[in-house]
Amino acid sequence: MSELIIDFIGRWSYFGIALLMALENIFPPIPSELIMPFAGYVAARGDLNIAGVVVAGVLGSLAGTLPWYWLGRSIGRERLARWVGARGRWFTISPEELERAERWFLRRGGWALLAGRLVPAVRSVISMPAGVAAMPLPSMLAWSACGTLLWTGMLAGLGFALESRYERIAGFVDKLSMAVVILLVVSYAWRVIRFRPGPR
Repeated sequence: MSELIIDFIGRWSYFGIALLMALENIFPPIPSELIMPFAGYVAARGDLNIAGVVVAGVLGSLAGTLPWYWLGRSIGRERLARWVGARGRWFTISPEELERAERWFLRRGGWALLAGRLVPAVRSVISMPAGVAAMPLPSMLAWSACGTLLWTGMLAGLGFALESRYERIAGFVDKLSMAVVILLVVSYAWRVIRFRPGPR
């Protein structure tokens, strides 16, 4: 996978980084934990500018948050609550847990978005509760941009700093990313099996 990402970025440059990061946010086929370090590695080879790599990563990531945000806006709180009430097992959340999560998000607001953008898996869908809560779009983008800049900058900087050594650990990173995906799938399956609806 590492060579495929590096070749894609090498061919499509900054647009390729933005496209991969947008897709990673809409439906994570390739985690940003691979995309941005490899983009930083390509910059370290002198093929791209590291600042441009970070900007492309941020813009692509923000573009990827919009479908989740608008999905949350279109669903709304009442419809989401009905879905959770009817299909809570597949959401692995009860109506009571949904209500507590909503109260927490409303209290934390932008800080919840910023922090969520730094957490793998969560970062892809954190804009959906912002949409459900009807957070203004400019605010959602501003808070998301802050968290995304920290995340993409850190990952790109890691790849840039490692330079040629990154090739030696690419295989390890591939295995680690696969392990993360497997862990997420197993964790979700376990939550579905162990799910118990709250009191009615």
